Amino acid sequence: MTAGPAFTPGFTCVLDARARLGEGPVWSVDDQALYWVDIKGRALNRFDPASGTNHAMALPEEIGCVAPRKGGGFIAGLRSGLWQLDGEGRPVACLAANPEDQGASRFNDGKTDPAGRYLAGTLDEPKAGGKAHLYRYDRRGLAVLAGGLLTSNGLAFSPDGRTLYHADTPTFTVHRYRYDPATGAVSDREVFVRLEPKDGDRGRPDGAAVDADGCYWTALYEGGRVARFSPAGDLLSEHPLPARCPTMVAFGGPDLRTLYVTTASAGRPADELERLPQSGGLFAMTVDVPGLPVPPFDPEV
Repeated sequence: MTAGPAFTPGFTCVLDARARLGEGPVWSVDDQALYWVDIKGRALNRFDPASGTNHAMALPEEIGCVAPRKGGGFIAGLRSGLWQLDGEGRPVACLAANPEDQGASRFNDGKTDPAGRYLAGTLDEPKAGGKAHLYRYDRRGLAVLAGGLLTSNGLAFSPDGRTLYHADTPTFTVHRYRYDPATGAVSDREVFVRLEPKDGDRGRPDGAAVDADGCYWTALYEGGRVARFSPAGDLLSEHPLPARCPTMVAFGGPDLRTLYVTTASAGRPADELERLPQSGGLFAMTVDVPGLPVPPFDPEV
């Protein structure tokens, strides 16, 4: 780990959403809009940066992740499973049921792979048994890629699509796998980054994205900042924002040089929310290195 990371303030609040648990931002190149979810608010949102407006679409249950679907609509991870949604966020069909105890498990972080498959993981709500998993979904159905997890998070792919990054947030650890874009198979898991909590800072890796240089950006939940790591796992920079709990980053904008980050307000102490009143908002920062376009989910793959 390199010493003396640079602190470069730059995030501004572009939507004072007051979300309970903002998560899952994904940029649609076709729509030139950012889709994101409020898990506890049970809503899928469409943010239009050109107008600054946000359209919220109510869901019947908690929604952890979402991605645009080739041909229209979305794929989304809900508590009960992976669902096809129409363009207004209405459930159309259950694609795969959550095979875990749905009273203690829900889908959390998700992302499409380079071929258009959907990877999504679950959250073990009691944080006791390591019962969460990372799954791959394609036309063959749901397949387990990793198990023994507490909170599956931080999914991102290297620019060549051959490295998969994946975090288990409560363990402060990001792993990486060798990934086969042709089959969706994973192998050779190793530790990429392990954070060490200290001095009351419990920032731990939440949602993530990779830029065109192959650097891994992660939101540090309860850390009040976003961190950028080199492909070798060296800490390159840290970027604070006025919310204690950033949850996930995504690149967007016409040139993919806008880094968005969602945040959470649910369960935070009253004095923290008084000090950081934009908690639960959507923040953005211009970056030098652009991100990578995220392909839509392809139901034919």
